[in-house]
Amino acid sequence: MSAPTSDVVFAGEHVLPEPADTEALGEALAAHLRAGDLVLLSGPLGAGKTAMTRGIARGLGVVGPVTSPTFVIAREHRPGPDGAGVPLVHVDAYRLGSSGVDVADELDDLDLDTDLASAVVVVEWGEGVAERLSASHVLVRLDRRADDVRVATVRRVATT
Repeated sequence: MSAPTSDVVFAGEHVLPEPADTEALGEALAAHLRAGDLVLLSGPLGAGKTAMTRGIARGLGVVGPVTSPTFVIAREHRPGPDGAGVPLVHVDAYRLGSSGVDVADELDDLDLDTDLASAVVVVEWGEGVAERLSASHVLVRLDRRADDVRVATVRRVATT
């Protein structure tokens, strides 16, 4: 497992008037991520979790479209053909536990701890679900105000 990344610059609240601003924050955050980092995204439907992940993917240099993996649970995005970049594993934990199986067991079945050795793992709906995967993680809480502006709160969390 890697040491915590230096994301102190991003700690705090960020007002994101447009979805492009959410992606831009994700892209900027990605500059401080490396293989072994876990990012948990929290927030209601429509708060911008997938937009944040698209920005992180762009910042990591991965290829292919980034869409919500709601029905497939997890998608792996590889670096571009030049080999530059860090792989991204994008997980949607929204449906985990819905089949009566323990969420921890379903996470174990995804083998995400193995992916953490070689990729950045981003888990939508991850707060309260995926913290056990790493000794520390970046938590991004996204909220959508009544005026449709998103607000992101970013912080590093040590879980041990």
